[in-house]
Amino acid sequence: MASGTTAPPPPASLKRIVAASLIGTTIEWYDFFLYGSAAALVFNKLFFPGSDPLVGTLLSFLTYAVGFAARPIGALVFGHYGDRLGRKKLLVLSLLLMGGATFAIGLLPTHATIGTAAPVLLTVLRLVQGFALGGEWGGAVLLVSEHGDARRRGFWASWPQTGAPAGQLLATGVLSFLTAVLSDAAFGSWGWRIPFLLSGVLVMVGLWIRLSVDESPVFKEALAQAEARKAADAGAVEKMPLVAVLRHHWRDVLIAMGARMAENISYYVITAFILVYATTSAGVSRQTALNAVLIASAVHFAVIPAWGALSDRVGRRPVYLVGAVGIGLWMFPFFSLIDTGGFGNLILAVTVGLVLHGAMYAPQAAFFSEMFATRMRYSGASIGAQFASVAAGAPAPLIATALLADYGDSTPIALYVIAASLLTIVAVGVAKETRHRDLADMDTGAEVAAGAARTEDAGVL
Repeated sequence: MASGTTAPPPPASLKRIVAASLIGTTIEWYDFFLYGSAAALVFNKLFFPGSDPLVGTLLSFLTYAVGFAARPIGALVFGHYGDRLGRKKLLVLSLLLMGGATFAIGLLPTHATIGTAAPVLLTVLRLVQGFALGGEWGGAVLLVSEHGDARRRGFWASWPQTGAPAGQLLATGVLSFLTAVLSDAAFGSWGWRIPFLLSGVLVMVGLWIRLSVDESPVFKEALAQAEARKAADAGAVEKMPLVAVLRHHWRDVLIAMGARMAENISYYVITAFILVYATTSAGVSRQTALNAVLIASAVHFAVIPAWGALSDRVGRRPVYLVGAVGIGLWMFPFFSLIDTGGFGNLILAVTVGLVLHGAMYAPQAAFFSEMFATRMRYSGASIGAQFASVAAGAPAPLIATALLADYGDSTPIALYVIAASLLTIVAVGVAKETRHRDLADMDTGAEVAAGAARTEDAGVL
């Protein structure tokens, strides 16, 4: 293999690749976050009627958490085939699955029409969303990471990460506009369907752009080497990517999972649970809470590339640790500002929280990509990221809502996020710095060679 000498694509080509990843992730996150916002605002009434309002919200967030349960399965399936067949094919499939499920939610009858079948169908579609998103993230960040060079990988790989706030911005913006122009009765009757149906149009745009990019040169090179090894020894096959990851990179998987805890939990408390807390405990209107998240998401989008660029200069770990420590320290001021009920204080609370979150989220793409070799990178990065989401992001709004219901106070919720921050600080603290690693050179190492060694008992496609 031509290792570290693999030339990066020209700037115009790299920008097209970044745009394809960013637009795709924006659409995927728009679909995913739209559900979260709708779960906090209307799904409790439309699909779980007859309950106490807070209990209905809990049930609504439970279906929200179900989507996270499917993400590790998506990570395993998409990771396996993404490492075998390539990143691009799997990214197209994930976009189609996510968009189709979201569009179907927009057509779904409510509990008033078909009874208990409504929440069941809603849960099934949420599972499809989670499965698709579990495969989306790893492929999108790898497509950019593997096209660029080590010198600015943190900056370029952070752009697909901006798909999260961009999707949040788009989802919250559409909901905010609809709640502003429609009456509560109209929005609850039919207006909530519009953002879900809009996903169909967005997916067509995303597919058109995503199909225009090429597979990463690093993956092509690794695939060619794998084929050469098979030709040299016809009786041998490669180990399954999952087996290689768990055998040779289990420590990196655990580090990635620990690193995700504070990032994932804090994000969903700040952007999803806030819609419950601000409206029920702080007396803030739904429109005001949505507008605050909208403004903060715009700032979040802007700071992520800046944090990514900083990680190229000082390292992934220092930037990540700034975010983990900062988010833990911010939690008590965060809720205190919201409790005032002032719009300016609400914006400040959410914006600072998301800026600190960005310090973790921005370097994460390059950081996780640089932990694994090419033929197990999709699997390794996806498993580390998505398995953590089951314990972190999935129950975060549910746990926060339950703590609020039990204690009627924000202190236990703040302590919950602080505990996650401590876990992330430990995980990132024991990790090795990766910013100078060449992704192609990693494929020539002895550890990777052992992980990809020919073995008689290995699995195949």
